[in-house]
Amino acid sequence: MTKTIFITGATRGFGRLWVEAFLNRGDNVAATSRNIAGFDDLADQYPNSFLPIALDITNRDQSIAAINKAHQYFGSLDVVINNAGYAVFGAIEEASETEVKDNFEANVFGTLWITQAALPILRKQKHGHIIQLSSVLGVWTLPTLGIYNATKFAVEGLSEALASEVNAFGIHVTLVEPNGYTTDFGGSSAVQSQPIAAYDQIREGLGNTEGLLPEDYGKPAATVPAILKLVDSEQPPLRLFLGKLGYEKTKRVYAEKLQTWESWNDVSIAAHG
Repeated sequence: MTKTIFITGATRGFGRLWVEAFLNRGDNVAATSRNIAGFDDLADQYPNSFLPIALDITNRDQSIAAINKAHQYFGSLDVVINNAGYAVFGAIEEASETEVKDNFEANVFGTLWITQAALPILRKQKHGHIIQLSSVLGVWTLPTLGIYNATKFAVEGLSEALASEVNAFGIHVTLVEPNGYTTDFGGSSAVQSQPIAAYDQIREGLGNTEGLLPEDYGKPAATVPAILKLVDSEQPPLRLFLGKLGYEKTKRVYAEKLQTWESWNDVSIAAHG
């Protein structure tokens, strides 16, 4: 069955691969980017089923207008994928005020504005699926990625609460949590904070950190079947890891957390009063 899919940040990386897969199988796709020139080839190839939309996701009014434009153009809206976002690389102390605020504007508020824009449409039609591109770094952390961690932890909390709010309306919510992939995540799309020498040793050791080893990076094209299966699922999960690392490391991280909480539980109970 043909679906109408709205996706942000789709000129490259996961977004571009997924858009091509959706279009190739016959779905209708509205895709956004700040610069839609990167969509020219798809617009020529799929003149009736592809709608490129120029959008700054940090602008709430633009986000509402983009969702409404897609809905009016295709006459339906089935899936909304909040894919746009980027990373700030730097220790917490190194991150500037502008870098932090801009990262939250894009990764958190941009996701929120698109989500809020879509909800009235999805509620009225009594079905829909909102997919938030989170990260394994929304579940556990890595040094020098703390600001990005914070944005994705925020998206996780927002979306988990959202899922319980909209389930009665027939709307599903899924957090997609990829481990590292050979995309441009750490390249031109990333922001590098001004380094402080005290953190140089931590930076130098990152290449030997689990999650950042060469063998830990997945192949982006391998995510396509998973996303198609997710989009087509009648009962999609709240969370879906992409890649081999996420589930195994998360089990270990949460086992350590549970052990700590258990060891301090007497203190916690005594603090109840």
